[in-house]
Amino acid sequence: MLLTIVIIFVKVLVIFACLMTAIAYTTYMERKVVAHIQHRIGPNRVGPFGLLQPVADAIKLLFKEVIEPSSANKYVYIFAPVLSFVAAITAFAVIPVGNFINIGGRRVDLIISNLNIGILFILAVSSLGIYGIILAGWSSNSKYSLLGGIRSTAQLISYEVAIGLGIIGVLMLSQTLSINEIVRQQSGSIFNWYFFKQPVAFFIYFISAIAETNRSPFDLPEAESELVAGYHTEYSGMRFGIFYLGEYANMITVSAIATSLFFGGWNGPFLPPVIWFMIKVFIFLFVYIWVRGTLPRLRYDQLMRFGWKVLFPLGLANILVTAFILVMRG
Repeated sequence: MLLTIVIIFVKVLVIFACLMTAIAYTTYMERKVVAHIQHRIGPNRVGPFGLLQPVADAIKLLFKEVIEPSSANKYVYIFAPVLSFVAAITAFAVIPVGNFINIGGRRVDLIISNLNIGILFILAVSSLGIYGIILAGWSSNSKYSLLGGIRSTAQLISYEVAIGLGIIGVLMLSQTLSINEIVRQQSGSIFNWYFFKQPVAFFIYFISAIAETNRSPFDLPEAESELVAGYHTEYSGMRFGIFYLGEYANMITVSAIATSLFFGGWNGPFLPPVIWFMIKVFIFLFVYIWVRGTLPRLRYDQLMRFGWKVLFPLGLANILVTAFILVMRG
């Protein structure tokens, strides 16, 4: 019993440390990739090739003065960014980053908690992040923050429906809610990946995931030209930094989910399973950044219309077609 607790504790520490490192260097990668897209150099001053820039950014945020609005609801104002960040990283608890390893003759699965309802856990936990955003907008007692919070909540709820419809197509084929089992069903061949069996579901999921994480071209809650900085307008110092960390943690989490549900997770030839998982997640993060550096921001009415009038009916149609094919196969 004690050994099991120690193993779980070690897995939590390792996953958390790797996730925080990945968050830090995703910010570096984004600045470098966008810089090259725009024919600039990007960070190159702190450390070799600018590799210590995330460390410098963290130190700067830690030592910046925290300015709190005098009319803010103090406790909710402080709690909101923490809630958003915790919700973003907790979802990683049920995502397998590899197969298993043997330590002293004992099998250790490379997943913190192998829940048989992992998909439901992710959907439930990720929905909590909405509360952090709306609470930040409300507690700041600022019209820009409140508008950003309301706008973000409507966007997240709308695209949460489309994400669910995209995932249902995979669940219908796999007949399980366990992410570990879904990954195992995609082993053996690249054509077992659910991307080839559910391409429409994947594109619904990935487009909705970009909107869910408030990334360009769906970054309406933070529209600088309209709302200053949206729901975190009144945040500064490390409190703003926690929102910043939460956004990148969400990017990594939805990329890991896409990898696990549609691209075989840790399955792949020659290389260790963990390396395959990291490569696939890296590709998704690169696409995230590529989209940001390429596409213009949508108007808010276009954003909502696209979610409800395009992705929602397309998701329903995909489920009906999938059900029809499953029934015909018997």
